[in-house]
Amino acid sequence: MLKIAVIGGRETVMGFKALGLETRPAANADEARRILHTLARSEEDYAIIYVEETFAADGDMAREIARYKDLPKPAVILIPGREGPLGLGQQALQEAVERAVGSDIL
Repeated sequence: MLKIAVIGGRETVMGFKALGLETRPAANADEARRILHTLARSEEDYAIIYVEETFAADGDMAREIARYKDLPKPAVILIPGREGPLGLGQQALQEAVERAVGSDIL
């Protein structure tokens, strides 16, 4: 059975836990990067891994996320944190659509 996980600050992920998703709180971007790597390489089958945008802004974390952008799974999707959106998730979505369609339709 495919799983869904959420990586982010404790305050961000707790709402997802109430929805029944697996949550992995992280204190900083380095810890979030290690968690993402572990989940993506896990024997458990993660279809989607949501990552808080504030962690994705870190260079090492951005490179880790980029490793999975062309793979069918896990789909790594950026979500806003408690502080609100940084625009990284929207930018990633726009780039994915451009790759798929061949032009900017958003």
